[in-house]
Amino acid sequence: MKKLLWAFLLFPILLHAQPSQQPGAAQIRLKLKKLNFLGSVLYVAAHPDDENTKVITYLANDRLATTAYLSLTRGDGGQNLIGAEIGELLGVIRTQELLAARRIDGGQQFFTRAIDFGFSKSADEAFQVWGKDKVLEDVVKVFRQYQPDVIITRFPPDERAGHGHHTASAVLAGEAFDAAAKADVFPAQVSETGTWQAKRLYTNTGRWWNKEINENSPGVISFDVGGYNRLLGKSYSEISALSSSQHKSQGWGRRGERGYQPEFFEFMKGEKADKDIFEGVATSWARVKGGERIQPLVDKAIRDFREEDPAAIVPQLFQIRKEINTLADGVWKKRKLAETEQLIQDCLGLFIEVTGSHYQASPGEQIKTYIEVVNRSSADIRLLNIQAPALQWDTVYSAELASNKGIQIRSVPSLNTSLSYSGPYWLAESHDVGLYNVTKKEYIGLPENPPAVDFTFNISVAGEPLVIKKPLIYKWVDPVKGELWRPFEIVPPVFLNQTEKVIIFNSAQPKDLTVVIKSSSEKPLKGVLSLELPKGWRSEPASINFELARRDEEQSKTFSVFPSSSESAGTITAVAHVNGKKLSQALQLISYDHIPVQTLMPKSEVAAVRLDIKKEGRLVGYIRGAGDEVPAALKNMGYEVWEMKDEEVTPFNLKKTDAVVLGVRALNTNKRIRYFMDDLLAYVHDGGTLVMQYNINADFGKDQFSPFPLKLSRDRVTEENSAVRILKPGHDVLNTPNKITAKDFEGWIQERGLYFPNQWDPAFEAILSMNDKGETPKDGSLLVAKYGQGYYVYTGLSFFRELPEGVSGAYKLFANLVSLGQHKKPESPKAKNKAR
Repeated sequence: MKKLLWAFLLFPILLHAQPSQQPGAAQIRLKLKKLNFLGSVLYVAAHPDDENTKVITYLANDRLATTAYLSLTRGDGGQNLIGAEIGELLGVIRTQELLAARRIDGGQQFFTRAIDFGFSKSADEAFQVWGKDKVLEDVVKVFRQYQPDVIITRFPPDERAGHGHHTASAVLAGEAFDAAAKADVFPAQVSETGTWQAKRLYTNTGRWWNKEINENSPGVISFDVGGYNRLLGKSYSEISALSSSQHKSQGWGRRGERGYQPEFFEFMKGEKADKDIFEGVATSWARVKGGERIQPLVDKAIRDFREEDPAAIVPQLFQIRKEINTLADGVWKKRKLAETEQLIQDCLGLFIEVTGSHYQASPGEQIKTYIEVVNRSSADIRLLNIQAPALQWDTVYSAELASNKGIQIRSVPSLNTSLSYSGPYWLAESHDVGLYNVTKKEYIGLPENPPAVDFTFNISVAGEPLVIKKPLIYKWVDPVKGELWRPFEIVPPVFLNQTEKVIIFNSAQPKDLTVVIKSSSEKPLKGVLSLELPKGWRSEPASINFELARRDEEQSKTFSVFPSSSESAGTITAVAHVNGKKLSQALQLISYDHIPVQTLMPKSEVAAVRLDIKKEGRLVGYIRGAGDEVPAALKNMGYEVWEMKDEEVTPFNLKKTDAVVLGVRALNTNKRIRYFMDDLLAYVHDGGTLVMQYNINADFGKDQFSPFPLKLSRDRVTEENSAVRILKPGHDVLNTPNKITAKDFEGWIQERGLYFPNQWDPAFEAILSMNDKGETPKDGSLLVAKYGQGYYVYTGLSFFRELPEGVSGAYKLFANLVSLGQHKKPESPKAKNKAR
C-alpha cells in the first residue's frame, strides 16, 4: 500500500517541480474551499490538445474536484509550428506544453507508454502498432492509482472520433473501467495499487459528430463551463483559453470567451446520473470513516480566513492535519494531507528555494548550492535541518526564522557517484515504433522525471513539525526577459556532438566528419575520441586524443570518413574513452519561452548513406514554413541553399536560383507568401522550378498558390510500407538525373504522405499512386505541371520526415524534383555565382 500512495503523491509534486510561486489570498481561499471537496475526475483522450480545457478548468476551479488528464501519447507524430523538432523531440515539447496548460487550469497530467506514430485510420491499426494489452495495462494502472470517481472520454469509441488514436482512447477507457476493478486483470499491479471501480464513464460529446445533441437528449448531462470565478477574476472559458494556448507547437492559441458555454456528457458505463456527474458520489468528508470530525474544522478555517493575515488560520490547519493523520490509509488521506500541508506553507508565505551555481554536473562532482529561506509571517518558525539524499551532504543547521528576515546557506556538496543521468525517462532506452521502453516501471504514467536533486527541509511551526521538499534548480537573469530558471541536471562529463545529422556520400571519396567535444566537468579531462563505423567503412585517423581544461570548453575534432565501395547505409557513432568509461552522449537542448529548458542526451549518432545520387543545378532557394530540416538535406546533396527571407523573394533574386522549394505548411504559417506568390509563379513561367510541399486547406486563397486549379483534401497514406505504384514511368521526375523505382520507397518512416490534393487540372500529371489497406487509390501525392517554360510541383509526400532520417529513396526523388528541367537549360553565366 505504501508504494501506491507514494506513486500517487509523486504526480502533483512533479507538476510543480519549479521555482516557488506564492499564491495570492484569493487563490488560498479557493484552495481552502477545495479542501472540503472529496471527488475526482479523470479526462481521457489520445494526444496533447485533445483535452477539453474548459471542462478541466470548470471541474478543478468551480466544482473543486481533483481533476486530471490522461493523454495516451505525447504527440510525437505531429507537426511542429514553432521549430524544427519532430518525432521524439516534439513529444518532449508537447509534454511540457501539457504541463504548462495544467499549471493554468488546475489539472494534473498522466501519460501511457504509447507513441504517437502519426495519423491512424482505425483503432485496430493503433492497437496493432502499440500492442493493445500494454497500453491497456498502463491505463488500468493510472485508474487504480488515481482512483477517479468519474471518467470522461473526449471521443466516442467508434469511427466518429475521426482518428484511430482517438477511437482507441475511448475503447481503452471503457475496457479499463471494468478491468481496473478485477483483481485477476494485471494482477502484478494489484499488490501495489489495489483495484478500483469508478462510479461512471461519460463521453464529452463533441458537436462535430453529434450535432443534434442538447440538454434534453436521452442519457445526456450538461453544465455551463463559462461561469465567472470572482476569486480568480476570470471566467472558466478565459482560463481555458490561456491553458489551450500553451499548445504553441500546434498553433492552438485561443481567444478568451465569456458567458454561457454548455458542454454535453453522454452516458456510457457504470451508474447513470440524472443531472450531475457526481450524483451518488460522497464528495464531503463523510466519504472517509472519521471524516465527520474534519468537515467542521475546514468550515471554520474558511470562515476565519482573513486575506490580510492568512497565517492566522495556520493553527487550525495543523489541527485539520492532525485529524487527517488519524484516518485509515487511503488515497483521500494522502491527497488531503498534501493539500493541507501546502496550505500551511502558502498561509505562512514561507519561501524556500535551492539554486545551484550551474545547471549541470556529473556524478561525484561538487556543486555549489545556495539555499534561501524566508518566513513572511509572524508565526514562530524554526528550521531544524536540511537533507539531500542525492548529495554527499547532510546538515543539522538550525535557526529561528524571524519575520521577513531571510537566511542564506551556501555549501559545496558532491553528487553521489551512483546517480543516473537526467533526460526524459521514456527516452532512456531504445524503443520500437509503437511503445516506449520504460525500465523503471514506477515511472510509467508520470509526465516527467522526478527532480535530479531534492532537498528536504524539516521545520517546526509553533512546535508542529512540517516537512517541505524542494528541487535543485538553476536561475539566472536575462537583461530583457528578467529572472529565468531551468532544472538542474545530472550529465556525463563530456558531450559529443556531430555537426551533421545525415551524411550522404555520392561516391567512394571521403568526407570530413567533425565532432564537437564539450566538457561538462569542473575538472580537467583527458580522453580518446574515435568513431564506430558501418562494416566496410573506415576513418583517418582511427582515433584522436583530447584534453579539456574546464567546464564548457569545446574542441572540434575532424575525421576523414571513407565509405564502402558500393551503396550502403548505417550509423556513425562518436565514442570517447575518459577515465576508464565509454561515453557516447550528445547534447540536445530544447529552449522555448513558454516551457522550461529541456535537455536530451541521445546517443551521438549520424545516419551515413553511401548513395550514388546525382543532381542538376547549383543554387536552391528555400522559403521556410513550419520547422523542418529539408535545407540541411539539400546541402547534403551538394546544393547551395539560400534560405530566403520574405523581403528577398523578388523577381531579380529568383532568377539567380535553379529551383525554389517551399517548406511544409508554408502557406499556412507565412502570411506574406500570398503577396509574392505571383512572383513565384512568374518565375516558374519564365523557366524556373517551384516545389511546393504539403499544406492544409486553410488560411490562404484556394486559387492563389497554383498556376492551375488544385484542391487540397485530408487524404493521406499512413502505412509507410504501403505499395507505391508508378503511374508515369517515363516522366523526367522519375528518370532525371536519378532513376526512381518502387524499391526507392522502401525504408520510409511513419507515413507515405498527407493532405494530398484530390482534384486537379488536367495540366497536372499524377506521378504516383498509393493507398492504405482497404482504401481506394490516392493519386495526388506527387503532381507535376509544365507552366510556361518551367515546372510547378505539388507534393504531399513526407520528405520532411524521410530526409532527416537518411532515407535514400527520398533523397534521390527530392534531388529529381529540384533538378526538373535543369538538363534542358543552357549553362548558367558566371554572373550567377552568388545569390547576394
